[in-house]
Amino acid sequence: MSQDRNTEKTSHTENTDKMIFVRFFHEIALKGGNRSSFVSQLSKNLTNALSGTGIRLVLKRPMGALLVLEADSDSDLIVNRLENLIGIEYFSWVWRVDPQIDCLKDQVVKLISDKPAQSFRITSRRSDKTFPLSSPQINHEIGAFVRKATSLTVDLDHPDINVSIDISKNEALITLDQIQGLKGMPVGIGGHTAALLSGGIDSPVAAFHMMRRGCHVLFIHFHSFPMLEGTSREKALELVEILTRYQYNSTLLLVPFSDVQQRIILSVPPAYRVVVYRRFMFRIAEKLALRHGARALITGESLGQVSSQTLENLTTIETVRQELMILRPLISMHKQEIVSDARKLGTYEVSIIPDQDCCSLFVPKHPVIRSQPDQVEQLEAELPIDTLVDRAVHATEQRIFHWPG
Repeated sequence: MSQDRNTEKTSHTENTDKMIFVRFFHEIALKGGNRSSFVSQLSKNLTNALSGTGIRLVLKRPMGALLVLEADSDSDLIVNRLENLIGIEYFSWVWRVDPQIDCLKDQVVKLISDKPAQSFRITSRRSDKTFPLSSPQINHEIGAFVRKATSLTVDLDHPDINVSIDISKNEALITLDQIQGLKGMPVGIGGHTAALLSGGIDSPVAAFHMMRRGCHVLFIHFHSFPMLEGTSREKALELVEILTRYQYNSTLLLVPFSDVQQRIILSVPPAYRVVVYRRFMFRIAEKLALRHGARALITGESLGQVSSQTLENLTTIETVRQELMILRPLISMHKQEIVSDARKLGTYEVSIIPDQDCCSLFVPKHPVIRSQPDQVEQLEAELPIDTLVDRAVHATEQRIFHWPG
């Protein structure tokens, strides 16, 4: 997005009067000496999110930005992009006028007179202390003018319309109702991670939760095609396409897992197969993640949700990792919370499409729920672990995603 387009426009042209103010998430303001890094990353993400929309970004303090709309700006598109931007506390439409009380009165009435409301409130702030009226006087004068010009009444506690006015030396900004953002830390500031992405409900939500803490996520999907039909792969592609809206660039690694499964089926008793499957997934995922510069693995595991997610089995599975920490953002959440998040995220409808998950292949009715690492290591003793891992890594396919596309 260009920083210098239409810089010659004055403050009062029709094209630049209407803008959007973006308030960065309040947690960023608490970062002290590192604050500039967070603001810089969020500004970069904001530029990426709004590419092609025909706006100019102007950073303002404290902790905000103005989006200056140009003549051909698509307001609905801009709002849609901002609603998907992690790191925003809220955003709101802003109108810029001359810092004169009569200009403010006329513009406020113009903006709210046709809105379906019964009450309003005026809240003003003047950074320019040479302005002839104090903030309470501004509130009173504009409020009285609005009451006379419209049928609206003043409500200081629960107004239908909340009008905020910020007066500086060269301009006055009028802001109407706020649109809530996704909050969180700007994606990229928290480093690179890798998520084990199934075709189910949980793992996309787990990946998004880590995005909201500033992590950029690499996606790793294990499939058993052609042993099983390829629906899970297609679902993984759709899920990553959705999730890329929140981090703008994504890589999906498609790992063929059928050879590993066939060897496990021949050597491991049915009750232990899921645990062994997961141990191999962690081995393969860690190797792939390290190659791509990731520093942690993300899973969608929730304690006790299925047999492989007991404390004992999670411990047994995790012992195969060598360098990377395991992040489980959903570990204490119950299923309905996760489903609710998936609906909001937009992944739920894809996740519930029926498919043959590779971990469910030949799973017994009564899998082990309290495995021990030494027991499972003995069961794996006959397996060529390094060879199977290396083959899966070598056969992995890579897909790249960009948003906006």
